[in-house]
Amino acid sequence: MIIEFRITPQFFAGYFTLGLIKRTTFHYIILAAAIGFLIGRYRAYSLQNSLQNSLQNRGEALLRRVIQSNFPAPDYHLLNNVTLRLHDGTTQVDHVLVSRYGVFVIETKDYKGWIFANPKHANWTQVIFMQKFQFQNPVFQNLRHIRAVKLSLDFLPPEAIRSVVVFTGEAEFITPVPDGVFDLSKFIEYIRSHTEVMLSENRVHFSVGRLEATRLALTRKTDIEHVQDLRRRHGGVD
Repeated sequence: MIIEFRITPQFFAGYFTLGLIKRTTFHYIILAAAIGFLIGRYRAYSLQNSLQNSLQNRGEALLRRVIQSNFPAPDYHLLNNVTLRLHDGTTQVDHVLVSRYGVFVIETKDYKGWIFANPKHANWTQVIFMQKFQFQNPVFQNLRHIRAVKLSLDFLPPEAIRSVVVFTGEAEFITPVPDGVFDLSKFIEYIRSHTEVMLSENRVHFSVGRLEATRLALTRKTDIEHVQDLRRRHGGVD
């Protein structure tokens, strides 16, 4: 018995149509995989930034509670998230503690792991699970905050305004802890060690009023402007 197999135009049309469908399907799979990868990376990046911001906000909230419970009014007045203008942009201060014993400008860091710090270096190193991360020297970072506060409180002697950096997390310094850097317990001791009266009660109230008058409003626009200023000066956000 002879079986005839004819190659007709319809056969070619079906063959090429099937090939086109296969190639198109393959391209869609590749495109879907690429889009999925990009979405995954974006979500991972967003989660990392969100986690970092939440940790930092958690540290600031913890320090705020510690200050309020240990250094209440009327001897102490706490201002949080104070954004001030400078001639070259803005700067955001985590906390300003105004008291008769001085004005304490506080930068908060909520980090874990090992910290390698050199007070003369622009960046310090955090090590977690054998991974290294660089972050801006918070002592240098706070110098800009100090400058902004001194400009607002230009009626006070410069020595009345002090820089303080507080690590609220479980970080362990492998190198010597630089001057002006404390954990929570050492911070409380440091503030309590200042017993010499430097500001009259009127000066304290006037300082709080001046800072409240010169600080920028806590709005989304203020945050965007500050982030843009950080990126312009440092290429990132800290």
